[in-house]
Amino acid sequence: MAKKEKIGGLIKAALGPGFALLTLLAIAGYAVLGPTGILAWGEYSTSLQERHVQLAALESERDALKNRVKLLDPKGADPDLVGELLRKEGNFVHPDEIIVPLK
Repeated sequence: MAKKEKIGGLIKAALGPGFALLTLLAIAGYAVLGPTGILAWGEYSTSLQERHVQLAALESERDALKNRVKLLDPKGADPDLVGELLRKEGNFVHPDEIIVPLK
């Protein structure tokens, strides 16, 4: 009987540290293999480089749009751009112009 109590006491004494060890192993595994873990850093750097390329493209597009807005400012609109937009969007033409279809 004393031997069974000794084994039972050892098992009960080992449950707490065993659970703590399993918890620490799970946290360490998540830190290495998780979605934000050490192994995901390579993917993040690749994604970051792609985002930098996208950002550069969007910044150049933004600058082009800023320039176009500046040219269409009501206080001093660019006459060439206004004429181009009227012909393209409003289908306005001068009486002396000849329309050449491209298709």
